[in-house]
Amino acid sequence: MAQTRATSLKDVAQAAGVSVATVSRLLNGTLDLPADTKARIDKAIRDLNYVPNPHARRLSRGRSDTIGLVVPDIANPFFGMLVAAVEEEADRRGLAVSLFATLNRPGRELSYLRLLARNHVDGLVFITNHPDTEELADLINATGKVVVVDEDVQGATVPKLFCDNVQGGRLAGEHFADHGHARVLYVGGPEQMISTERRFTGFRQALSARLGEHLMLTRYCGDYTVEFGRAAARRFLDEGRPATAIFASSDEIAIGMIEVLRTEGVRIPEDVSMIGFDDVGPLHLFAPPLTAIRQPVRAIGSRALSLLLETNWDESPSAPEELIPVEIVVRSSVAPPPNP
Repeated sequence: MAQTRATSLKDVAQAAGVSVATVSRLLNGTLDLPADTKARIDKAIRDLNYVPNPHARRLSRGRSDTIGLVVPDIANPFFGMLVAAVEEEADRRGLAVSLFATLNRPGRELSYLRLLARNHVDGLVFITNHPDTEELADLINATGKVVVVDEDVQGATVPKLFCDNVQGGRLAGEHFADHGHARVLYVGGPEQMISTERRFTGFRQALSARLGEHLMLTRYCGDYTVEFGRAAARRFLDEGRPATAIFASSDEIAIGMIEVLRTEGVRIPEDVSMIGFDDVGPLHLFAPPLTAIRQPVRAIGSRALSLLLETNWDESPSAPEELIPVEIVVRSSVAPPPNP
């Protein structure tokens, strides 16, 4: 049996008695026609059961209707939720998303940036989780139509969207001060990253304002991983538990620390209090439930796409920095310091 040929734009144009260009521009929304002409075209489309080719229509408009999304690791719950939020907002706007996971490796980030530039996506939401490099900033600037989210890429002159890390650190510091903690430990990510530095800055400011010279503040820096959390907990124990309260500045760090502390018989909050950051994992199911600074991850993902689409890229972006507020979710992991 011979295969039935699909109806083409030319078939519709012939049936309606107009040019192919007229039908194409009508379907693309770039042409107003008299009512009788539009009715003839609509009738021809129905009679011939014509289905427009979305790929061809996108090409004719010079757009792909696809957004690129670069993330470090989709297995991490924080980034997984961020991806879901971008996907939901894209779906609401009738856009597709091309997802690229870099494994947090600078080389893969550079490769994906070059690939996405060649594939003509309409814009890019870019998320890294390591200290930036000059080459990365240069390539982001050259690529254009990029929004940097969550962590900074210094030197990138594009719009940037972060949670209010200073506010998050301040909320944690105030909560510890409210419970009488003067010996505290901050456990953060790499020192060069803005999330690490800003969370620590807010934390120190709040505690210093309340405690003054009585504050004894210790700081460990490493990676935002469970493995580093375990190492930080072991160091904390080896150093004789130099604090009565710990601010673990990511869910992963908190999980790693709790695992080791529990194994060594250190109780939360009876022996040491703890506050986490992100509140993406099921921290309410922990024993005890973990107090945490909550990032509005879905709001960040949704706003990232909106910012990408709302920026006037015909003008050089002034690299504004937009901050989204965080909140503290109080549970049961903070108590007054134990008696000496």
